[in-house]
Amino acid sequence: MRLEGKVAIVTGARKGIGESVALALAEEGADLVLVSRSIQADSDLVRAVEKLGRRVFVKQVDVGDRKQVFTLVDEVMDKFGRVDALFNNAGISKPGMLWKLEEDQWDDVIRINLTGPFYCMQAVAGPMMEQRSGSIINVTSSAGLLGTVGQVNYTAAKGGVYALTKSAAKELARYGIRVNTIAPMAETDMTQTIAHDPRFKEKYLERIPLGRFAKPEEVGPAVVFLVSDDSSYITGQILCIDGGMVMP
Repeated sequence: MRLEGKVAIVTGARKGIGESVALALAEEGADLVLVSRSIQADSDLVRAVEKLGRRVFVKQVDVGDRKQVFTLVDEVMDKFGRVDALFNNAGISKPGMLWKLEEDQWDDVIRINLTGPFYCMQAVAGPMMEQRSGSIINVTSSAGLLGTVGQVNYTAAKGGVYALTKSAAKELARYGIRVNTIAPMAETDMTQTIAHDPRFKEKYLERIPLGRFAKPEEVGPAVVFLVSDDSSYITGQILCIDGGMVMP
């Protein structure tokens, strides 16, 4: 299997893209660290990973809390002895127009969607630098690339993730660590309104050349590729999994 022997941390793993990516990584042989603020050790996802014969460690973590994130990575190193991949997927959305946005709406979204990925990257950087190998995949969105109405906080955070990815890729390349980002447009809880509400659905579908939203399971193969040695010469790049909506 392509990822046999690798240990991957997946944040936001409880459902949606995180859950689908975790299963895809496990199916290719990776042992998993499943992270979410509410994930349970007896969840269907954990049972599915264990059924595949993979080791799995479950931890409830607020990625916006630096101490919790660094404690997580210490525990991962104690349990597995290494960390080969980080899928930075945890995120929240608190929409609001620029002139109506409350302070907590701004702070919470920036803390989870931008500061959280930074803390996670910072925490795994040490072990990966010692190994002189590793793959980090951050999740941005079309909002972070194009902007969107009613989500200046989310747009700022995801745009920051894209910029963060490029700088980190340059800093960590000398240690054999690759840092890339994906921008998916998939049907999840976060995109439920635009994917199903007639007021928004047709408007978005008109912008997608393939004419549909992705399913979460269509994101997994791209992440497997970026974790695997098949992408050993790829870093600092963005892969848009959006049916052609964004063509950077």
